[in-house]
This record gives sequence, C-alpha cells and structure tokens, in this order.
Amino acid sequence: MAKTKEKILDVKERKDKVSEVHLKEMVNAANSINALQFNIGRIEAQKHKLLHELALGNDNISLIQDKMMKEYGTFDINLTDGTINWPKEEKNSDEK
Repeated sequence: MAKTKEKILDVKERKDKVSEVHLKEMVNAANSINALQFNIGRIEAQKHKLLHELALGNDNISLIQDKMMKEYGTFDINLTDGTINWPKEEKNSDEK
C-alpha cells in the first residue's frame, strides 16, 4: 500500500477582503494585461489595413504588367532606367 503525504496548511482567519496592497497589485496586473490586449487588437487592426493596401498594390502591379505586355511584349524591365530586359540570345555552338 502506498503511503500518502498529508499536506499541512496553516489556516488563517477567514477574511472578507484582501489587503489594500494585494488589491492594488492585482488591479495593476489586470490593468497591464488589459492595456496589452487593447494594443494587440489595435496593432492587428492596423495589420489588417496594411495587408489590404498591399493586396491593392499587388493588383495595381498586375494591371500595369498587363498593359506593358500588350505594349512591349514583356514586363521585365529595369526599374531604375526603364530598359527592357530582353532575354540574351544564345549562340549556336557552330558560331564562334
């Protein structure tokens, strides 16, 4: 048969309220958590807005690429000077 350990608790007088110090500690901890949760929600809303703007930007790039493909036959360009990056032509092994 296994022996069980008994826990001995120092039972104190039952109180109706916690001390002011403990109450302030708990309120401060709860307020900190609430502020953090509020800030996380605000940041998530900002993230959602930015992701939406990113999707719109990507859609705009696609529209511009379609226009360039119709106009130039490619949309592969150098974004600094506008030079079209045509594929380099491969030389036949017979040519030197």
